[in-house]
Amino acid sequence: MSSCRVGLRLAACLLNISEARKKYVVENIAKAALLERNGQRHPEVSVLNIFSDPEYNRSVITIAASIDELGNSVLAACLEAFQSIDMEIQEGIHPCLGAVDLIPIYPLSGVGVEECGAVARSLAENLIRSVPGCSVFLFGEADLPEKRPLVQRRKQLGWFTRRDFSSLTPDLGPAPARRCGLTAYQVPLSMEFSRQEYWSRLPFPSPGDLPNAGIEPMSPALAACFRAL
Repeated sequence: MSSCRVGLRLAACLLNISEARKKYVVENIAKAALLERNGQRHPEVSVLNIFSDPEYNRSVITIAASIDELGNSVLAACLEAFQSIDMEIQEGIHPCLGAVDLIPIYPLSGVGVEECGAVARSLAENLIRSVPGCSVFLFGEADLPEKRPLVQRRKQLGWFTRRDFSSLTPDLGPAPARRCGLTAYQVPLSMEFSRQEYWSRLPFPSPGDLPNAGIEPMSPALAACFRAL
């Protein structure tokens, strides 16, 4: 019998940050996602994968959690990222606008895109309250009522030209501060892959497979739930 807790509803965030060359910075951001406010390891949050490209100077941290905890976990990681990454000096070949550049949230089990959209919007509001100069734009299911796709929003914002941040008009927050840049919140309008197919290509890592053995990849409760997907 599976040890997965009955009713545990799961979602994931593929947190895109504009740093890959400073390993300790990426690790600290990932670790921040795993901890509760009291500093203890959260049993319903896991970092499944960390991918870093030094030439792009961009990392993607895959955070999985119960939908009720995902927002707080991602917020903690974002706060650490904004403290550690300065867009005024950031360099890399990947086009980006923000220290935390992209926050896509995907439903995994027992959760719909509408609920993920609500989490994304709440997270955006909490972030601009917590980080002076932080600004965001929304797309997909997080962008109500238009639900504009990422391609459209990127064209509107001049994503690939690194234009003057002060000329941008965000959906939430003030004109972007140069240190923070502009952050995108997304909930995809449609899933172009099945959950089973996607996660089967992302094996559950052992602690030694992650950049720092102190980052534990999977609590037993969450592991059982993912194997059931």
